[in-house]
Amino acid sequence: MESAGCSAAAVGNRDMGSQRDLSLVPERLQRREQERQLEVEKRKQKRQNQEVEEEKSDFFAAAFSRERAAVEELLEGEESVERLEEATSRLQGLQKLLNDSVLFLAPYDLRQGQEALTHLQAALAERRQELQPKKRFAFKTRRKDAALATKVDTAPVAPAAEGIMSPSLPLKDEEALGFSWACGFTNLEFQVLEKRADEVHQRDILLTELSNCTIKLYGNPNTLRLNKARSCKVLCGPVSTSVFLEDCSDCILAVACQQLRLHSTTDTRIFLQVTSRAIVEDCSGIQFAPYTWSYPGIEKDFQGSGLDRSKNNWTNVDDFNWLARDMASPNWSILPEEERKIQWD
Repeated sequence: MESAGCSAAAVGNRDMGSQRDLSLVPERLQRREQERQLEVEKRKQKRQNQEVEEEKSDFFAAAFSRERAAVEELLEGEESVERLEEATSRLQGLQKLLNDSVLFLAPYDLRQGQEALTHLQAALAERRQELQPKKRFAFKTRRKDAALATKVDTAPVAPAAEGIMSPSLPLKDEEALGFSWACGFTNLEFQVLEKRADEVHQRDILLTELSNCTIKLYGNPNTLRLNKARSCKVLCGPVSTSVFLEDCSDCILAVACQQLRLHSTTDTRIFLQVTSRAIVEDCSGIQFAPYTWSYPGIEKDFQGSGLDRSKNNWTNVDDFNWLARDMASPNWSILPEEERKIQWD
């Protein structure tokens, strides 16, 4: 009897276990089905996002191509002030289109668009120069400019640069850099250099081969290019279009602009306000912080520049040498807050 009872109990336990296993099957299947549905939804959302990005990219390509052709036609036709003004306006619209599209454009498309803009800007500057009087443009050394310059170090200044505040840029250098109509400073060291708002207004600024200098640019330039600078501090008012740094090291830059691009630059801190995304290429040791430089009249300069002061993408940086999206680029970083206290004066 006991044996029969044990057998019956064992059968009963097996039956209960089977019923419990059967009750778990729907739950497991339901959980698996939920996971499958979630994965399907993720794939669907990813596909939809990709389709939206492709549609945006197609729209950008068509719009950019159309406006680019219109600007080229204006620049290639009969020269007149009216045509150049229209080309300038369309070129600014083209820059804005590119700036507004950086979030979904592939790095290659972004680079191609910027190169096309650079070419058009150079062509526009050339047409402007052709409409100027035939007398060749040259920088002039003015006493009032010289009065603004003071040495910040007792180290001797190179004889070729002594007493020269705005030396003439070699014509071949201007043409090679796409600046046929520019103002700025070159071949100076250990000096404090300044330009007033009326001197830089909508001008192309070129700073090249400077060492241990502090440069203050008040007002609203059209473009700014910093080339071969070493241990310099550059403070600049709002720039209407682009800022470009090349072959610079150990510098501090404060600038507001539509677009910032750095090439072959190292160990440089940038206090930035930018409408689009900054671009770095072949760079290392770059640190970013928000734009904090100020001076009397800067609000008026911002209004004249067309920049939206409420829009600042200083943390959005594209590194053309680092395409991995799931890992941060080692070539740039955010400047810690405790290191952002800079003596601008």
